[in-house]
Amino acid sequence: MKFYIGVIIALTAFLTVQTPTNASIGVGVGTGKIVVDSLIKPGSIYLLPSIVVTNTGDESSDYTTAPAYHEGQKELMPPKEWFIFEPKVFHLEPGQAQQVTVKLDVPIKAEPGDYFAYLDASPVKTSSSGGATIGVAAASKLYFKVAPANIFEGIYHRVVSIWKELQPWSGRALYLAGIVIALLIFRKFFKVQLNVKPKKPLPKDKSGKDKWDSAEKLY
Repeated sequence: MKFYIGVIIALTAFLTVQTPTNASIGVGVGTGKIVVDSLIKPGSIYLLPSIVVTNTGDESSDYTTAPAYHEGQKELMPPKEWFIFEPKVFHLEPGQAQQVTVKLDVPIKAEPGDYFAYLDASPVKTSSSGGATIGVAAASKLYFKVAPANIFEGIYHRVVSIWKELQPWSGRALYLAGIVIALLIFRKFFKVQLNVKPKKPLPKDKSGKDKWDSAEKLY
């Protein structure tokens, strides 16, 4: 009897040692929906509300964000090239969170209409323990509308957006260009000529000598 009890205890201990821990990689986002109330103008660059990505699992992992769509959606699908995520890839320990900046770069010839996309956050790798973490993701829903515009309006909005993106360097460059233009105008219309007048020659007498040299001394 003692033999069988010993075998059972040994087998239980062996299985306990060999059973892997159920570690997993999780992800969560702090914003469920983002709705842009104002019309998006073609050629513009918009700063959308940031999303906060959290590692809800018990394993550390690298994470990334990207747009995603659902099949058969009635809204237009904004291409992935329209989105700029900063940072693109980041590392999170269990329970740690990261704020991700999202920019929407709308091209000049963007099709007007209603758009929809998921801002999808997901781990870069799966669980090292073999847990069922493949395809795990969390997302914020994004809704916006692109206004109709012609090519000239699109170019204008693009220039304005790039100007804002380059601030304050764009303002400094304009200030420097203004100084250079002012100097060129000054040189063109207000030339300063520094002419030195030559000394007048002394009058000559009949013999060709200077009158000063031919004058008699009075002492």
